[in-house]
Amino acid sequence: MKTLIKFFQTNKKFTMKFEIVKEHEYQKTERVGQIIKYFDLQGDKIVESFIGDIDLDFDWNVGLIVGDSGTGKTTIAKQLFGDDIVSDLSFSENSVIDDFPKNKTIDEIIQTLISVGFSSPPSWLKPYSVLSMGEKMRVDLCYSLLMDKDLIVYDEFTSVVDRVTAKYGSELFSNKVRKLGKKFVGISCHQDIVESMNPDWIFDTNKMEFVIPQKKKSNTELKSISQLIKDSGIFLESITI
Repeated sequence: MKTLIKFFQTNKKFTMKFEIVKEHEYQKTERVGQIIKYFDLQGDKIVESFIGDIDLDFDWNVGLIVGDSGTGKTTIAKQLFGDDIVSDLSFSENSVIDDFPKNKTIDEIIQTLISVGFSSPPSWLKPYSVLSMGEKMRVDLCYSLLMDKDLIVYDEFTSVVDRVTAKYGSELFSNKVRKLGKKFVGISCHQDIVESMNPDWIFDTNKMEFVIPQKKKSNTELKSISQLIKDSGIFLESITI
């Protein structure tokens, strides 16, 4: 498999036109030869070409790059956002609560953990290595929000959680991003999070189309720790650790 990428008119405002060409040369085995004959395929390789146009030259907080596997989501995101893609986070403490940035208060950490849908205090006291894949994703997102970065880009967003949790978590996380005034780009193969995530823009790599969806109102009221705990169903006095 060979991928050729051409990018044009890229600038700091993320206005970009591009062409992605994917080539796959196949070996003419007996079965391959039968497929070529049955379906009258021409040549000795498969060539796919995608042309896209992304224009982020407006004020935004939440974006979504969505499409099936192999449609160029990560490739496009790397070209647009580079080092802002969340990766190589380090977690080494005995309790994950101690892994978060030292300049953040416990209230800030609790608020952010709950805002990403990770509302289990006993699990906060476990090391990162023993958490489930879904819990690890939430910790990654929480850590990213607590970093002193204005732009966060997350690949495989919600891919490792069930779809009910994905929708609920997408809404919580998007609201938190807006409250903090940050920018977030989720990269996902799941279309079912679009409504709950309520993004300011969508780039669909299945169609190579850039879309600004009709916005719905979201609740961005900043809540206290006690209210967040109540809303999330945490009752600290009843937990035995």
